[in-house]
Amino acid sequence: MESKKPDFLTGDRYASLSNAELVKSAPGSALAKMTISSKHLNALDIAHGGAIFTLADYAFGAAANSYGNPAVCLQASISFIKACSAGTIYAEAREISRRRTIGTYQVCVRDEAGETVAHFTATAYFKNPNKS
Repeated sequence: MESKKPDFLTGDRYASLSNAELVKSAPGSALAKMTISSKHLNALDIAHGGAIFTLADYAFGAAANSYGNPAVCLQASISFIKACSAGTIYAEAREISRRRTIGTYQVCVRDEAGETVAHFTATAYFKNPNKS
């Protein structure tokens, strides 16, 4: 994957607030990371599902928007596989299908050991399909 941070992702204030970082982006794919800190933990001292979802959604957004035309999420779902409470987690997004106005993406969230933390699937709507 080519290291590239599209201009439209530099203004993602929520990703910044959550400490989500884009590592790599290429057409139809992206890799993002988040280092778990105490602010990401729930009352059980494990990473909050919302923090994991945020990272997966950020990677999905980077992959879906990687063609340069705006894409928004129509639907997203996540399955939590393994709890984590420290370290860095990584979300790798890949495009499954892309049509003129709709795309499907899968994101795998893994911990530092490479173990799966969550699976995320989302559908994107491409707002300006004639520009891609």
